[in-house]
Amino acid sequence: MAEDTVARTFRALVESSEKKFARVRDVPPYGRGPNHYFPKVFKAFMKLWKFQQENRSKLVESGLQRWEIGEIASRIGQLYFGQYMRTSELRFLLESYIFYEAILNRGYFQGSEGSPKNLGLRYKELRFYARFLLVSLLLDRVEMVRILMKRFTVLVDDCKANFRDTNFKEWRLVVQEIERFTIAVTAFTDVRPLRYCAIFDSYESSLRYVARFHARKVLKLQDALLTSYHRNEVKFTELTLDTFRMLQCLEWEPSGSLYQNRQVESHQNGVAKDYSGTSGLIDINLAADLTDPTLPPNPRKALLYRPSVTHLIAAIATICEDLPPDSIMLIYLSASGKVAHSNISQMESSRYSRNPTAANQNGDSVDTSEDCLWFGPKGKGGSNNLYPGDLIPFTRRPLFLVIDSDSSHAFKVLHDAERGEPAALLLSPLRPAFKQPNDFENGSQFTYFLSVPLQAFCQLVGLSSSDIEMDVYSKAESIISTAFAEWEVILCTSTSLDLVWAQVLSDPFLRRLILRFIFCRSVLSAFCHREDRDQYLPVCLPHLPSSVTSDSKSVQSYIFRLANHFCVADFFHFNNT
Repeated sequence: MAEDTVARTFRALVESSEKKFARVRDVPPYGRGPNHYFPKVFKAFMKLWKFQQENRSKLVESGLQRWEIGEIASRIGQLYFGQYMRTSELRFLLESYIFYEAILNRGYFQGSEGSPKNLGLRYKELRFYARFLLVSLLLDRVEMVRILMKRFTVLVDDCKANFRDTNFKEWRLVVQEIERFTIAVTAFTDVRPLRYCAIFDSYESSLRYVARFHARKVLKLQDALLTSYHRNEVKFTELTLDTFRMLQCLEWEPSGSLYQNRQVESHQNGVAKDYSGTSGLIDINLAADLTDPTLPPNPRKALLYRPSVTHLIAAIATICEDLPPDSIMLIYLSASGKVAHSNISQMESSRYSRNPTAANQNGDSVDTSEDCLWFGPKGKGGSNNLYPGDLIPFTRRPLFLVIDSDSSHAFKVLHDAERGEPAALLLSPLRPAFKQPNDFENGSQFTYFLSVPLQAFCQLVGLSSSDIEMDVYSKAESIISTAFAEWEVILCTSTSLDLVWAQVLSDPFLRRLILRFIFCRSVLSAFCHREDRDQYLPVCLPHLPSSVTSDSKSVQSYIFRLANHFCVADFFHFNNT
């Protein structure tokens, strides 16, 4: 009788938790309004988790299956991941990893040996692997990603073999997605993290200049909106390669001791631990040892996957409305321009690409009403077009805009058209540049430079990881670090630095983006022939000081050193360096 009561209580807790989970899943992942849902649903699942731990033997006797414990742990992992996506607090992502790793180590979804194959259980296992892969990618757990990919591929093949009447085409596509994605993000192994790391991204020689720098107004990056929309772009589930890189660029690298040294325990020395018992013991406090309490909070980031234009505008409006005082919002938009999908001739396309640049050089205004970003399938008309003017209402608040598109220069019209606060603009080249034809499997070139500048340089000149010795690569990183340190000093001591840049220079994430933009612009300027390089160069508005232009000695000398270091100086055109 007691066992029946325990079982009924357990089922009631499961049902209540699932209802709360369904509610929290529909909460928009952006905005700073109070979130009453997460504490309630988290409390419900913690109560359920504790109950199954305390009554495990009775529940097993009443028929509790291992996969049911796995389902609860998976839900908690999803909760933590969702909260990470909403708040950008890395401790939630670490907690999610802990639960998913425990599910993997204990084999909750694998079933007992010799038991009949269950299609529903296989679907749960497939979804678990996809979710754990995403978390592992975001935490840069390369070895775990390899393990999961191998198991995931085997599982999909096994499902196809054992359930011939079921179509697993979508899951095969997921396998292909993760393979493409992983190849791109692990092109160079054993290199510095994408996240901001004090060891690599702060420079002793410029530290005191940055610390003493004060503008009349100082803004801190508090919120960011990231989205990309390209046909056939490299992605995994709803995370594109470009947004993945920008996401990590706007976070602190965790430095907790366990984070640095933690290994995949169940696979050390090829020996797996025995978790065959129905164990529900997972250390839910381990993430406290994995994070660094001395680090500032990460900026909140809203990632929108292939949004409609109305959804995108609504999200920007919500975030702007909630933006704290003395804060700035970063908007990152990566999408094709309208011309990329129009049936126009190559000559017309070339003329379209040059128009924004020509207008800037001559100081004349041009009609940019047709220049836009395309956020939708082909043939849907203006409802999927994001025009530069659509962003003007939001310039009542401080904005840092990064536009990565073949129509990016159309957004120059925002400069001096702001409604209250001058915006900072980083605009991509109209076309990418490569030594040899590129298959674009590495995402956007401009975003690549802003997130992983040295890898982007290597891609530009046709070098792969197999071509470069590790010590050569490390020396190249040192050259770039020295350059960035000098450019930081130049910016901090410049008397001609525009207030738009001065007010964000104290923010480490935005300062790093500015330095990487200078690097990108100077590399592409030296790489491209002078007569046609305008369409291959990025643009910033307002202009940065002349002391950090592409032709300045303090900038070009480092590009020259880097090119010589890799023995690729013949690909560049330097001015008396």
